[in-house]
Amino acid sequence: MRSASFIWNVCKSSFTFGLIGLTVSDRFASVVPVRGLSMAPTFNPPNNSSSFGLFTDDHVLVEKRCLTDYKFSHGDVVVFCSPRNYKERQIKRITGMPGDWISVPFSYDAVKIPEGHCWVEGDNPTDSLDSRSFGPQIPLGLIRGRVTHILWPPQRVQKIDKKLPRSGLSF
Repeated sequence: MRSASFIWNVCKSSFTFGLIGLTVSDRFASVVPVRGLSMAPTFNPPNNSSSFGLFTDDHVLVEKRCLTDYKFSHGDVVVFCSPRNYKERQIKRITGMPGDWISVPFSYDAVKIPEGHCWVEGDNPTDSLDSRSFGPQIPLGLIRGRVTHILWPPQRVQKIDKKLPRSGLSF
């Protein structure tokens, strides 16, 4: 009888901590791995490549309080659902907000960002599928959070700057 009580208490505690963890990761913050080179050198610098991807890929802290009022600004690095495949998550930097005019690469055209949308770009333009490819089709509702810190690997722990590496401008 004692073992049944022990098992029940372990299950009850596990369930409670699971619900608390799920609530925190859904409402406040979560940790997300960054794969690929589209945000290099900010994330996963090219000189860090190795066969131990799980241990050397950057893992970032994503805060979600910004989602309540869509409080985003130029230079924020955000996690969002891909407009082409909603199951796929991407990490890019916001370079245009609603109402901004963006010049289209390799063209003399300019595009006005529609209300409720944003323009995102990877920090590594040669290896990034972003708004330069699919246009200002990122509704603010697809954004899942703002990246604030690199948490892993330990030698790269740092706060993320709101700057655009190519232009060197800070916002």
